Amino acid sequence: MIKLAALLLSFVVMMTGCMEQKDGGGIENNIGSDTSSASQTEQTDTSEAEEPAALTGFSVDGTRLLDANGNEFVMRGINHPHSWFAAQDDTALKAIAETGANTVRIVCGDGQQYNRDSADTLKSLVEKCKELNMIAILEVHDITGKNELSMLENTVDYWIEVKDALIGNEAYVILNIANEWVGDWSGETWRDGYTAAIPKLRAAGIKNTILVDAAGWGQYGQSIADFGEEVFASDPDKNTMFSIHMYGSAGKSKASITRNLTGVTDKGLCVIVGEFGYTHSDGDVDEQYIMQYCTENNIGYLGWSWKGNGGGVEYLDIANEWDGSVLSADWGEPLINGENGIRATSKICSIFS
Repeated sequence: MIKLAALLLSFVVMMTGCMEQKDGGGIENNIGSDTSSASQTEQTDTSEAEEPAALTGFSVDGTRLLDANGNEFVMRGINHPHSWFAAQDDTALKAIAETGANTVRIVCGDGQQYNRDSADTLKSLVEKCKELNMIAILEVHDITGKNELSMLENTVDYWIEVKDALIGNEAYVILNIANEWVGDWSGETWRDGYTAAIPKLRAAGIKNTILVDAAGWGQYGQSIADFGEEVFASDPDKNTMFSIHMYGSAGKSKASITRNLTGVTDKGLCVIVGEFGYTHSDGDVDEQYIMQYCTENNIGYLGWSWKGNGGGVEYLDIANEWDGSVLSADWGEPLINGENGIRATSKICSIFS
């Protein structure tokens, strides 16, 4: 959500992630009866015929995300900055699972700005999440806040190159193509990029549910309200959902939160809050209402981020220790242990039952 400060990476940035300036003025560290015998035979045959298809993966059904068993899945999870803290993966993922989270969104790199994650690395991350009963959302963070179509095309090419980590894991992995591509508040740029990107991914054989962040550093929910139907229609599989990131713009008030989310769901599209904090440099965030609204309306949410934020946004750390033994009082405790927090509202995906 976050624009690089003059694209200069310092030692501090390398250790704690990069501090980037949002279009809206904020900064962030990047770190779901016939009883006749003939009829019974037909029902049995139909059930047997449908079973393989039912287990292929997640699917979007209007405003709902269905898992591979056909059950609605509502995400409750946390963002993990793998790209900058790979050595902490095992410790962090285990601790995140222990919060009750059913989903983890994993920051990855495609080599345009951050270290390029190999297909083997992605496979390892996915297997670890499966062992911990968590759904993995994989996202490339390199083109955060960028507007160039060429950079999105490079990211699409990356996903095609590492598609072996995705194919066969459709029931366990959601593909968040790029974190906050389009820093401008331009729905047209956003639409044009994704309506070209999604068909290319599908043509390469990638069948995973696709997740698309809103324009405007992820906070411009109106881009989805205006053009989300066109982006969805561009998917031959009709298996695309959307994400709004909620900080001091999209998440600043009950009115803003409601407007951004209903703007998408009123169009019959599936949406989650892919990132949010409890405050940010672009303004205070009504995190309690985000969690309440999402709970009342079966909308997923994912807190940013487990640990490792730097450059002045350390307050976004959910945990003060990688093993989760100490949660931050202002952010980690309400997110995980609050009335509408993860422990109280998360349900593990039925594929793990």
